[in-house]
Amino acid sequence: MINKFMKSIFGSSNDRYVKSIGKVVDQVNALEEQVKALSDDELKAQTQKFRDQLADGKTLDDILPEAFATVREASIRVLGMRHFDVQLVGGVVLHRGEISEMKTGEGKTLVATLATYLNAIEGKGVHVVTVNDYLARRDAEWMGQLYNWLGLTVGVIVPNLSEMERREAYNSDITYGTNNEFGFDYLRDNMKHERSAMVQRPFNFAIVDEVDSILIDEARTPLIISGPTEDKTDLYVTVDAVVKQIDPEWYEADEKTKNINWTEEGNEAVEQMLKDAGLLETDNLYDVENTQVVHHLDQALKANIMFKKDTDYIVKDDKVVIIDEFTGRMMDGRRWSNGLHQAVEAKEGVKIEPENQTMASITFQNYFRMYPKLAGMTGTAATEASEFWDIYKMNVVEIPTNVPVQRIDEEDEFYKNTQDKFQAIAKAIAEKSQIGQPVLVGTVSIEKSELLSQFLDKEGVKHAVLNARFHESEAHIVAQAGRLGAVTIATNMAGRGTDIQLGGNVEFRIEDELKDLEEGPKREAAIDRIKAEVKAEREKVLEAGGLFVLGTERHESRRIDNQLRGRSGRQGDPGLSRFYLCLEDDLLRIFGPDTLFARMMNSNLEDGEAIGSKWLSKAIETAQKKVEARNYDIRKQVVEFDDVMNDQRKVIYEQRAEIMDSEAVDDVVIDMRHDTVNGLVMTACPPGSYPEQWDIEGLKERVEEVLGLTPPIEAWMEEEAIEPEVFEERIRSEADAIMEAKIAATDAGMWKRVEKGILLDRLDHHWKEHLATLDALRQVVFLRAYAQKQPINEYKQEAFGLFEGMLDKLREDITSILIKSEFRMAAPPQQELPDLPDFLTGHIDPLTGLDNSNDGDGSANRPELFGALAGSSRAAFGPGGAATVTDNPYAGQEISRNAPCPCGSGNKYKHCHGAAV
Repeated sequence: MINKFMKSIFGSSNDRYVKSIGKVVDQVNALEEQVKALSDDELKAQTQKFRDQLADGKTLDDILPEAFATVREASIRVLGMRHFDVQLVGGVVLHRGEISEMKTGEGKTLVATLATYLNAIEGKGVHVVTVNDYLARRDAEWMGQLYNWLGLTVGVIVPNLSEMERREAYNSDITYGTNNEFGFDYLRDNMKHERSAMVQRPFNFAIVDEVDSILIDEARTPLIISGPTEDKTDLYVTVDAVVKQIDPEWYEADEKTKNINWTEEGNEAVEQMLKDAGLLETDNLYDVENTQVVHHLDQALKANIMFKKDTDYIVKDDKVVIIDEFTGRMMDGRRWSNGLHQAVEAKEGVKIEPENQTMASITFQNYFRMYPKLAGMTGTAATEASEFWDIYKMNVVEIPTNVPVQRIDEEDEFYKNTQDKFQAIAKAIAEKSQIGQPVLVGTVSIEKSELLSQFLDKEGVKHAVLNARFHESEAHIVAQAGRLGAVTIATNMAGRGTDIQLGGNVEFRIEDELKDLEEGPKREAAIDRIKAEVKAEREKVLEAGGLFVLGTERHESRRIDNQLRGRSGRQGDPGLSRFYLCLEDDLLRIFGPDTLFARMMNSNLEDGEAIGSKWLSKAIETAQKKVEARNYDIRKQVVEFDDVMNDQRKVIYEQRAEIMDSEAVDDVVIDMRHDTVNGLVMTACPPGSYPEQWDIEGLKERVEEVLGLTPPIEAWMEEEAIEPEVFEERIRSEADAIMEAKIAATDAGMWKRVEKGILLDRLDHHWKEHLATLDALRQVVFLRAYAQKQPINEYKQEAFGLFEGMLDKLREDITSILIKSEFRMAAPPQQELPDLPDFLTGHIDPLTGLDNSNDGDGSANRPELFGALAGSSRAAFGPGGAATVTDNPYAGQEISRNAPCPCGSGNKYKHCHGAAV
């Protein structure tokens, strides 16, 4: 109560912050007339002027007002759009590395041009991150007109680009792309062996569009580059067949965590089924030998019970494609790990791709935290403000709308079951459609979209279904969702990033209807007609009440519901939003308070009857908060575990970069060799131990195994007062001597390349193995909680020890390879060339036209040559100047036409006895 009272007098901290930015906006506005007076060439020259000012010591903040004024004026001249004052506020927020929360339709794409241009002037590169390839291409092309006009270069990163095209795009002043493409390029760069092969520059500044979707929704799963392991298709299929025979009473399913636990009866029954299938190595299901089978059994059960087709995934082109639970989009190229994806493929009977081994991975959290400055924009971020600050240290700033919001948000309607709810929804949509009010329906899954579509068909309502099945056309469908009487069913936030304009979207209609019409008077007339139609239709839609947004279910996150609502009421347009709920909705069924069901059932709710109450809305919000907190814990846990790996990843990637940048790595190799020798001796002769406790035999074996040396250690032991340091020094000297001799006998340049190549190759190999070990550790470390230990602390300790062990193995491996291998400069192998066609075998004398193929200087043909020059008749000679032989004593024998003739003439067989063949 006191807080509300104080806010009403002084305003919130957000309001005060936005008001403080107003001073900067005033400075920009004060320069508007001055900048407007500049000619086009003078305005374009502003970019170089700003660069000169930065070179003279000014900061980006110093030039911000004039730079923003320049962008606004350039936008008017190039794009025909002028930035509103609230958009200038958003631009300042982005430049300061914060999150700009602006309602849908407020022009976030245009807002980004301000901070993007200002920061791109430095020439260090600005990344603009979008949620899909379509938006990356669209924004790069659309806003690229403005940047190019001002003298900046623009690149776009999308799939299937060549390495050269990627490098060129990253070297641009501004680079558009998706979070996946940026992240994967980073990982791929750190797997390359040449610095020149890397495509990315050092990170500078990134603006993340739809920042909540990218940095929160998609941040629950890391980016992984992996390679295939052994094919276990038969195992997946067999285990899947076993799971499909399992009685539901044999297990207990927890839908909140998507985990399944066996009952005692189920455990025994499944054990017997696996024995009958010949899958168990021993009689006991949980013996170590059966670990792999148990793991795949659990994954197969989870795939069959917990993962629903058309909700969690779809089957497209004989492939299982994951559906993003928040956006409803297909996630091409993404696969569940630990055999789960293979289990789903076995369940659906599609081709099973091999399980993959991780070669490189990173979470979005740790990837984006590498940018020195990170900003974001979205329509909904306030509910996740604490997470943005905790994880990314980014402040969320709510920007007021340019025109007050006119949308009416109605109370939720609550029904007893799904059937009643969908009948009511279909009836409401039919009523709105009849009066011409466009309706956008938000569903939580493909399954619900198609179910609603059936209800609308019964009502005779024409509609468009937009979900992951039609990903390619989603922007075009959503763009026209504001047309008169249009009914569009969308899965969650499909089509996000595309503006819904009342009456229709002119640009998309032109693109769709006039794509085959060439430039000219006819096309211009058609464009004018479309504009007039849209204008007239807009007036009718406004009379009907604007866009009606209808939610068929509350989402787990309040933010997703707000996103759906925000599609209506853009730029002061009228609008309406309403959610329809029932007891069978997943949110209430899984996460709702236990007493909710009893209370509702006892309220004598009749079939088809709807109610609404503040208590009900409060219960739903409580359920949403519980899920949001749980999801945040999951993401936080992902980050905590990846932070451990991230420290190690930095060490490895920095080491790789140093190796690639060094002309020679001999000092590194020498240190590794000496450390290896030190490790061998310390293991056999621990510090503080007595000589009789030393493992001399073990030391001899290890020295021979690793270094290929057989030093007389027993003879050294006979010396008085022998110390382990002496062993170390002598073994090291022998190893150094062998390596010095090897280096002296090898070309210096070649040796440098060999050392760098081996270092990078073995570093990558051991890092890949280390990642696999950490994956396994992360899966089992939670069991330590039963011993009253913190899993994350246990993971940190174990991971540190494993990393130390990996470095020891790496040093030993590289030392062993270099000292035991033989390197020599070998001539390229002589390859036996195949017989070439006859027209390529000639060596024709340019003066005479004679074939000198069988003799380098033509001496074999010299007599014939002189005869020909003396006027002898050519009739007596064959093609090569040799006498033509009509009788062939070698006819029938298998003689190559290019082989010397067996008669001993010195000519090829085809020019001698074989000429008549």
